[in-house]
Amino acid sequence: MSFGERMRERREQLKISRKELAEALGVSTSAIGNYETGISAPKEDVLLRLFDCLRTDPNTLYRDHFRGGGGVLTQEEQTFLDQYRGLSAVGRDTLRSVLNALCAYRDELEQSRPAEELRQIPLYSCPAAAGYAAPVFGEDFDYIPVQGDVPAGAEFAVRIQGDSMTPLIPDGSVVYVNRDPIQSGDVGIFCVDGGMLCKQYYRDPMGTVYLFSLNRRRADADVVLTASSGQTLVSFGRVMLHRQPLPRLSL
Repeated sequence: MSFGERMRERREQLKISRKELAEALGVSTSAIGNYETGISAPKEDVLLRLFDCLRTDPNTLYRDHFRGGGGVLTQEEQTFLDQYRGLSAVGRDTLRSVLNALCAYRDELEQSRPAEELRQIPLYSCPAAAGYAAPVFGEDFDYIPVQGDVPAGAEFAVRIQGDSMTPLIPDGSVVYVNRDPIQSGDVGIFCVDGGMLCKQYYRDPMGTVYLFSLNRRRADADVVLTASSGQTLVSFGRVMLHRQPLPRLSL
């Protein structure tokens, strides 16, 4: 809302006509119309009289021109202030007493409200390797708070060992995992015949599962499980990363 629009809004709230305002300011009625439509702006001496006639201040009429509006009153707040100023001394004291009581009640509620417990998830120190490892899920972990860089949907975290998932997942970095179903292109935490892996998943139409290393220089660490291999595969969760393109040469 522009200065002119706020000026017109305030004038109408006070039920002052353009002609009445023009006479009070010592300008023409058309000048008031120009101010309100943005065609022209009042000169300084007229502007000062305008604030008095409209019982307002620069903060109210020019609020949209300020970048930091923390100290600018809204129209509702300005109306409340005008009403407060119009009360008798007894009325002001009564209003202050009610306001102080309401603020004290608010403060009591804030103090009695139990602090929100910060959600924590387990961080496993070595349950997945960008290569192989032999961890035991449920052991060897610490709890970390879900805040900062930890995604809100993370259910646990693991510290990766090895270089087969670099550069996306460097050696020693922490990845965050949820229980979403694994789809082709996802990176997940897997257990293959007791060995833990952090790999990219793909299942072809024939039922063969490929667990790829993102670092193609470590293609030797890829795992291929055919339907007849007899190997066991368990997915512990999906690493919370954007889906990665699948290696072309391995398909």
